[in-house]
Amino acid sequence: MHKGKAIIFSAPSGSGKTTIVRHLLNTNPLLGFSISACTRDKRGRNEENGKDYYFLSPEEFKSKIDNDEFIEWEEVYAGNFYGTLKSEIERIWAQGKHVIFDVDVKGGLQLKEYFGDRGLAVFVKVPSLEVLKERLTDRNTESDDSLSQRIFKAKFELTFENKFDISIVNEDLQTSLTKAEELVNNFLQS
Repeated sequence: MHKGKAIIFSAPSGSGKTTIVRHLLNTNPLLGFSISACTRDKRGRNEENGKDYYFLSPEEFKSKIDNDEFIEWEEVYAGNFYGTLKSEIERIWAQGKHVIFDVDVKGGLQLKEYFGDRGLAVFVKVPSLEVLKERLTDRNTESDDSLSQRIFKAKFELTFENKFDISIVNEDLQTSLTKAEELVNNFLQS
């Protein structure tokens, strides 16, 4: 089987990593998106099982943990589990592509450890916590309580930035997209 490379984008929620990853997928045919598994509910009608996430029940998720089917997993928020299935990496590599991840910070660090030199770990952040709060508020998907949880978690996640290979400060989206393209292309050619 083709053993490709792994590009890992991690960030506090609301930093823009998903926008960057979607752009890279649309502009680089060598990349395949690793669909994460989770136990949370779908956000709106736009999210699809098997495209955005594999939506599993907590029982299904725990069964896959017991069967060692994950590269990494964690309980991100109380009762909400997220993880990367080994079968996802095999699916993408079988297509002859390199895998790209859109994961939280802890998951990104675990993936970097798993892939070693075959992985590029990119940390995406916003210029300030105030900007992050504005972006999360603009999403209109957060209650006051969940917004507070995400900001608290973001402060903690920012302390892990130095464990990533490189950081992108997502202040201007077009600049961030160009920087991400350069990083990925250089890594894939190395």
